[in-house]
Amino acid sequence: MAKKSPAQPVRRPATRAQEPSAPRFYYKGNRPRQLRAFCAIAKLGTLSRAAESLFLSQPSVSLQLAALEQELGARLVERRRRRVVLTREGLALYELALPLVEGLDAIDARFRAVTSDLAGGELNIAAGASTIQYLLPPLVHAFRQQRPQARLQLHNVTGKDGLALLRSDQVDFAVGSMLDVPHDLAYEPVQAYDPFLIMPLDHPLAARSEIRLEDLSPYGLILPPQRLTTYRLVDLVFQQRRVPYQVAIEVGGWEIIKNYVAMGLGISVVTGICIGPADRQRLAVRNMAAYFPQRSYGVVMRKGKYLSAEAQAFVDLVRPGLFSRADRPEAGHAER
Repeated sequence: MAKKSPAQPVRRPATRAQEPSAPRFYYKGNRPRQLRAFCAIAKLGTLSRAAESLFLSQPSVSLQLAALEQELGARLVERRRRRVVLTREGLALYELALPLVEGLDAIDARFRAVTSDLAGGELNIAAGASTIQYLLPPLVHAFRQQRPQARLQLHNVTGKDGLALLRSDQVDFAVGSMLDVPHDLAYEPVQAYDPFLIMPLDHPLAARSEIRLEDLSPYGLILPPQRLTTYRLVDLVFQQRRVPYQVAIEVGGWEIIKNYVAMGLGISVVTGICIGPADRQRLAVRNMAAYFPQRSYGVVMRKGKYLSAEAQAFVDLVRPGLFSRADRPEAGHAER
C-alpha cells in the first residue's frame, strides 16, 4: 500500500486586515498646505500663532507638520518651552519652501497685475492724513514721474482700519508711525521727528526759552483723538512722570490743531513732521525732546506679502533694499 504524503497546509491569501498597517496621516499628500503651515510655524515661532495666521485650529497645523515630517523622514522643528525652533533640516527646507509658498500666495495678485486693463498697474497705500499731507508728497511726485501710467490710490485711514486693509490685502503696504508692531506685520522706520510744544505767540509760556513738563499742567491741551498714537504718547509721558494735565479739545488733523492753537484755544504737543517755516511765524514753538520721545515714520507690510512691481518701485523710493531680509528666521530665534 502506497504511503500517503503528509497533508500540506492550506495557504489562504492574506486579507487586508492581516497586513501591517502604516501610520495614517490624514493630511498626507497635500504638500502645498503642509509647506504653508510649516513656513507659518517657522516665521511666527509657535503653532498657535501659525494656526491663527492661517485661520486653522492648532491641531490641524500640528497634523500638517507631522505629515510633512513623516513624508520627508526628518525632524523639522524642536519644541522649547512655548516656542519652536527649526532644526538644521528645517532651516534647509524653509529656504526651499518659502519662495514656493509666497509664489502660491501671490498668484491672485500677480494674475490681476497681468490681466489688468490698466497699462501701468495699480498701487494701493494706506496712510493717515498727516502722512499723506507731509511725508508722501515728494515720494508720490517721484513715483508719478517714474511710472506715469500707474494708478495710485492713497487710502486715508489710521489705526485698526489701516491694519485691517493690510491683513485683507486691500492695500500693498502702509506708511505711518507705529508704537506696537503685531507679530504678523513688519515695520521698517525710515525717518524720525522731534516732538514740539506749540502755543499762541502771546501765551504766558511763549516768553520762556526752556519749558518743563510741569509748566504745561495749568493749560488745556489740544490733542488728536485718544485712539491715535500721539494721544497715547502724551498720556504715557504725563502718567510716567506723575504730572497732571488736562485736555481741552480732541480733534483730528495737525492743520486743524495748529489753527486752533493760533486762535488761542489751547496749546498742543505735535510731531515735528507738521512744523514748517510759516508755522513759526504765527506760533511759538519749543522742542520737547527732553520729555517726549521722537516719532518714527516708516513702511508697514504683512509678513510674506508679495510686492508688485509698482509697490516695489515705491518702496525703493522710500529706501532701496527695504525689507530685503524680512521674514527670514534664524535658528533659535527669540520672541520679538
